[in-house]
Order: sequence, then C-alpha cells, then structure tokens
Amino acid sequence: MGVPLLLIDVDGVLSLHGTGDGNLLGVLVDGVPHLLSRDAADALRGVVPGFECVWCTGWEERADEHLPGLLDLPSGWPFVPLGPVTASLQWKLAGIDAFAGPERALAWIDDNHGVAGEEWALARPGPTLLVGTEPHVGMTAEHAAALREWAAGLTGPA
Repeated sequence: MGVPLLLIDVDGVLSLHGTGDGNLLGVLVDGVPHLLSRDAADALRGVVPGFECVWCTGWEERADEHLPGLLDLPSGWPFVPLGPVTASLQWKLAGIDAFAGPERALAWIDDNHGVAGEEWALARPGPTLLVGTEPHVGMTAEHAAALREWAAGLTGPA
C-alpha cells in the first residue's frame, strides 16, 4: 500500500492559540506573532518515519521555510496548494483531494476539521484518519501514538 500521507496543519497544531502550555517559543513569522510548541514538534518528530509528511496549512510553502529551523523538524516537506482561505470549514478539501487523490491512505492533523471534514473522511474511498487537536495545546504524544497505531494497522503484522 505504501507509506500513508500525514497532512499537517500549523495553527492549532504547532502554533498555539492563546497562552498555550508547555515548552513554547514566541516568534514573528512574516511579521505575525506565533507561539510555537516545542512539545508538539517533538510529538510530530515521533511519527515522521511512518509517514510521508505534507504541510496542509494556509502557511503553504512558508511552513517549510520557517518551521524546520525554528522547531528542529525535517525540511523539504511539500505542501498542499490550498488557494485562498475562505470562511468555509471545507476550504482545504478540494486541495487535499487534488493532492492526494481518492485512494491514498492519509491522516490529517488539524484543530478544525468540522462536520464537512468528518463527512469527507467518511465518504473517502482510501483509508483516512482525522486527528483533532485542541488549539491551545496542539499535537501531543497521545496524538502521535494514535497516528503510529493507525499507520501500523494499514500494513498489518509483519
């Protein structure tokens, strides 16, 4: 089946909303303040070997320009071209479909999948896992464990 995709949002996953908790790094990215979570980055690094990682964020290419150096993440990850941000909770879905196709196994970590994302995931022919985060906490070790378990279940026992 191949390695599944891991679609990674930034805001609410690595860049926390509010005051946040844990090991945090305050930075300006293109003049916008962000509170980056080193703990979330640690959790993300723990799943990298089992996935083809792809940025799925309004940051688009800027995620790979800034986050690897700031959070000690691997560089060179592609991004899903999403187009302009809209008020619709499903603004990412067309870009994801165009990037991944209908059959490719994928997991998507985001703080706002919404009902549209959940319905999309249920209707998608390929294996799909949505991992939701709390925007003031971001990605956790528990999310990483769930992702690893899901990816291992795709291939079955060795």
